[in-house]
Amino acid sequence: MKKKLFRVTTVPYSLNILLSGQCQFMSNHFEVIGASSPDGNDINDVAKLEGIPMIPIELTRQITPAKDLKSVWKLYKVLKKEKPDIIHSHTPKAGIVAMLAAKLAGVPHRLHTVAGMPLLEATGFKRTILNNAEKLTYTCATKVYPNSKGLHDIILDNKFTSKAKLKVIGNGSSNGIDTKHFSPEFNNDLKDLRKDLGFTEDDFVFVFVGRLVTDKGINELIAAFSKLSQKYQHIKLLLVGSYESHLDPLKPESLKAIKTNKNIVNPGWKNDVRPYLSISDCLVFPSYREGFPNVVLQAGAMELPGIVSDINGCNEIIQENVSGLIIPPKNTEALYMAMETILANPEKAKTMGEKSRQFIIKHFERKVIWEALLKEYQNLT
Repeated sequence: MKKKLFRVTTVPYSLNILLSGQCQFMSNHFEVIGASSPDGNDINDVAKLEGIPMIPIELTRQITPAKDLKSVWKLYKVLKKEKPDIIHSHTPKAGIVAMLAAKLAGVPHRLHTVAGMPLLEATGFKRTILNNAEKLTYTCATKVYPNSKGLHDIILDNKFTSKAKLKVIGNGSSNGIDTKHFSPEFNNDLKDLRKDLGFTEDDFVFVFVGRLVTDKGINELIAAFSKLSQKYQHIKLLLVGSYESHLDPLKPESLKAIKTNKNIVNPGWKNDVRPYLSISDCLVFPSYREGFPNVVLQAGAMELPGIVSDINGCNEIIQENVSGLIIPPKNTEALYMAMETILANPEKAKTMGEKSRQFIIKHFERKVIWEALLKEYQNLT
C-alpha cells in the first residue's frame, strides 16, 4: 500500500496554481490528500485537476486566534482518523495550523515550506505576534524547507529555528516551472489582444504580474512609470492583477494614476498570464519581499528580461546585467533608471531575455523540482 501524504494550504489557489501538477505527480508514489479553506468551488477545482480528495478546513489569512484554534481542532481530528505518514504545509497560516495539529496528532513527518514572510514588513506588536507564530510553526515541524537560499539565511538570522531543520529543495522554488508551457513559442491571437488593450505595434510594454499591493512595489512602479511616460510617448505599463485593498492598499495617488494615465492598463486578474507576457517587452517586479516568485520564472522562461528588487528569490533567478537588472527595493529613482536603460538598449534587452530562459531551463525546470521533493519524501519514510 502507498504511504499517505497530506498537503495543506491556506487557500485552494496555492494548490491549484502555485503548486499546479505537483499533487498529481506525487499521487503516483503516495496516497495524496489535500486540505484547504473551502473558497466556493475552488476546492472542488483542485480535486478535479489534481485528482485527489480535498478536505475543507476554514483558514483565514488574517490574525484570528479563535478561528485558528477551531481549525487546529478540526484538522487534528482529521489527522487522527487518516493517520498520514507525512504532512506538508505551505503558506504561513496553513503552516501554523497544520504543524500544530499534526504534532498533537502524532504525525511522524511534519514538513513546512516557507515561500515568503509577510512578517518582514511588519513592525511593533504585529511583528512580535508573527515572529512567535513563525517560531511555533518551526518548533512543531520536523523539517522546514525555505524555497530560496535567501530565505534560508533570513530564518537563521532571525533565529526562528536551527540549521539542522532547514533544507532548500533543489535550487529553490516551490514548484519549478514548465518551460514548455511558458515558452516564447506561445502564440494565440496576440495581435487582437494588443489591439483590445489599446497597444500599437510600436509600443514598448512593461508588464507587472501579481497582486496590486504596496508590498509588491506598485507605488514605486507607478511613480517611476508616470515620470518615464512624460519623456517617452511609445511606452505602456500592463498591470495584470487585482487589488487587495483590505489587506495592503495602494496610495491614493497611485490608484488615481492607474485610473487616469491612458498608458497604464489593468485588465485584472488572469489565470493564464502567457498572452500578456507574450505581448510585453520587459517584466518589472519591484517587490519588497518574496519567497521564490513564480512570475519571474514565467516571464524569464518566455524570454523577457526582468527588472527586479535585490531581495531573496528575485536575485537568485535574475543575473545582474546578464538576464536583467537588479535594483534596491523601495527605490523609485533606481527603478526609473533601470526601465530607461532597458528602453535605450533593445538589442541587449532581447539578449537578456534569451539568457534568462537558458538559465531557468537549466536550474528550475518543474520535473527537476518534483523529483528532488519526491526523493526527500522517500528518504524520510
